[in-house]
Amino acid sequence: MSVLSGLDVLVANEFVPIRDRRVGVVCNQASITRDLQHITDVFLRAHQQGLIRLEAWFGPQHGIWGHTQDNMIEWPGYVDERTGIPTHSLYGEHRKPTAAMLEGLETLVVDLQDVGARYYTFVWTAALCLEACGERGIEVVVLDRPNPISGHRVEGCLLQESYRSFVGLHPVPVRHGMTVGEIARYLHGRFYPQCKLTVIQLQGWERRMYFEDTQLPWVMPSPNMPLVETAVVYPGLCLLEATNLSEGRGTTRPFEIFGAPWVDGWRFAETLNKTDLPGVYFRPIEFQPTFHKYAGQKCEGSFIHVIDRQTFEPFLTGIAIIREAIRCYPDHFQWRKPPYEYEYEKMPFDILVGNGWLRGALEAQHSLESLRDRWQEELKSFLPIREEVLMY
Repeated sequence: MSVLSGLDVLVANEFVPIRDRRVGVVCNQASITRDLQHITDVFLRAHQQGLIRLEAWFGPQHGIWGHTQDNMIEWPGYVDERTGIPTHSLYGEHRKPTAAMLEGLETLVVDLQDVGARYYTFVWTAALCLEACGERGIEVVVLDRPNPISGHRVEGCLLQESYRSFVGLHPVPVRHGMTVGEIARYLHGRFYPQCKLTVIQLQGWERRMYFEDTQLPWVMPSPNMPLVETAVVYPGLCLLEATNLSEGRGTTRPFEIFGAPWVDGWRFAETLNKTDLPGVYFRPIEFQPTFHKYAGQKCEGSFIHVIDRQTFEPFLTGIAIIREAIRCYPDHFQWRKPPYEYEYEKMPFDILVGNGWLRGALEAQHSLESLRDRWQEELKSFLPIREEVLMY
């Protein structure tokens, strides 16, 4: 059976769950049907047919059309010339919808493609929508989409509340193994119970599926997420954003490429391959970013090849890269300092991993096994809670 997204299911049901309601839509360029129709076109037709009353578009980080690069690059609201509908930014001065943005709405539809990692901000945009709509008696309808890196693996540190930020507002592991709809159910039940939540479920999706297995079309959910392969490594390689290692922004394969001008790519790849990390091979490369870190400079590093997704541990792999960079290049390696994702005091690495202990443990060169054991222990409290909200 072919997989249908929540949007596909809603269209097949002729918009019955939101029929005759004044609607706003949170979406971006990846909010498409199986036949590549964008949600703005689909909802505009429903509006013109009198099935719904379309009032507003809302866009997350990078904008509705993914036109802004990088973190903390903001985009203003505007009236969409093509549809004539007001378009509001949920990334910038207001990450939580304001009363003025929500004025007149009865239902806010959220259709965002997550990539399976806690740091990806779209689930936190959804969380703030739940909070704002709960305060104003507006229903939130989440159109579910597949977790592109499967939904059966959970990995990495559990966010501690004192390290809340826009890359993690509530306790969720780094690789959470949930769909957007399942995370919404978790957030609703634990933190925003006053909001009426409806999840339009996927049809035909199974937890062990990677995105290619769904036969749905992949559209980049953000400018530096070009491929499913990018999403597979992202739960670990995103951590390099918090260091002076390039995570490959400014290349055609961000997060699969990493390095720096001060790295010996061949020696470092050999070192990483000797750590025997499961399911991965590091191929030495040279690259020259066109923007971001080291723009225009020749860097050496690795292309990370995932040779077995079933055994590959992306978070462990990212931690191992940083640990070895600290050991091999103590005079060059540095932690990035704030600000990062609207956090101006805590270190970017600490808010990404969600705690204050891991950075020091890496500097002290604690073994990978001991680090994994510690975050596995943290996960024990979360896994039963996660089990309660799973729908597939």
